[in-house]
Amino acid sequence: MSDTPDAPVPEATSPAEPARELSPVECAEQLKQRFPALFTGPAKPLKLRIQADIQQRAPGVFTKKALSAFLRRHTGSTSYLVAMTRAPHRFDLDGQPAGEITEEHRQVAAEELSRRRALRQEREQQEEQARRERAHLLRDAERSSLTPANFAALKGLTLEALEAQLALAREEAAARPPQPPMRDGRPSHSRGPGGPGAPGRPGAGPCADPHRRLRPRADPWQHGTRDL
Repeated sequence: MSDTPDAPVPEATSPAEPARELSPVECAEQLKQRFPALFTGPAKPLKLRIQADIQQRAPGVFTKKALSAFLRRHTGSTSYLVAMTRAPHRFDLDGQPAGEITEEHRQVAAEELSRRRALRQEREQQEEQARRERAHLLRDAERSSLTPANFAALKGLTLEALEAQLALAREEAAARPPQPPMRDGRPSHSRGPGGPGAPGRPGAGPCADPHRRLRPRADPWQHGTRDL
């Protein structure tokens, strides 16, 4: 056995740990902390190939997958598209101007905004139509003498679907603002100062002229004007 001491064994070097996969929320928070000039406040158009700049300034923090997913969501948001149609240029990680926005990119953003606006209007119209149909269904149900099962069959619904529709219609009716009272099929008007019924004005009401004869009101049932 040799008396010479053993040579020191070099420590094994482990490869650098890969970046942890961040969720979109974590990715957004990291970007806001590291580059607040670009990722805080109102949306700003990003410099082209900004992902390479982020990886260079923050090596090992973001995986390509996580960063790509965040940027895809960020640049597809409505607020970002609006910024693309209004901002004069793009911005770098320090919030400084970094290239003009081409007319082509600006036009693409404007067309996407128009498409989303049309879809939203169509959806709102469909929802309003569905609310009107539920209101009519509730009115018919309240006036019907049929059993719930027969009424559901008449409307082409299952009993469960009918009950769900009626429950939703009642909620929507309760949420609607109160309507002004109706008189002879027309909204009654306020009798405040200067309005009909004000003292000293012609036609100020039945007490304005004690000799004035009151005309009988028409029977709404006789003339079919009663709102059924």
